[in-house]
Amino acid sequence: MAILTIVKHPAEVLEKECEPVKQFDKNLKTLLNNMYDTMLAADGVGLAAPQVGIDQQIAVVDIGDEAGRINLINPVILETKGEQTDIEGCLSFPGLYGTVSRPYYVKVKAQDIKGRTFFLEAEDYLARAIQHEIDHLHGILFTSKVLKYIDEEELEGYEGE
Repeated sequence: MAILTIVKHPAEVLEKECEPVKQFDKNLKTLLNNMYDTMLAADGVGLAAPQVGIDQQIAVVDIGDEAGRINLINPVILETKGEQTDIEGCLSFPGLYGTVSRPYYVKVKAQDIKGRTFFLEAEDYLARAIQHEIDHLHGILFTSKVLKYIDEEELEGYEGE
């Protein structure tokens, strides 16, 4: 599959409300596969369509656990609970990290590659990754939620714990 170019801030597409997907076809499947390969090549855990310059409600998430790859098309957050605060980064903001508070639990309604509706519940890190990517689809960047920026030296110390 093709590796796509990741759009960096301040690209306009990153701050737009994305359009719903209406065509569930081979092109969508190809795009999702390319987005997934791009995410893996960039060592990410999620990638939203606006991050590759596409103004559509499409995201892919894979945090490397048993859940595996999750394709989210036209996702809607139905419910959230709890709170967690942790460090986040973003492929569209290379080298920038900060602590962000998000709900610990999320319930999402989305569509799969064939347009079928499904529901997904997630907690902890997976919930955080899903919410980060859904935010992208509404033009919301993690930088608008950062409580405190973390420099790379602090980040290295954090990862060693």
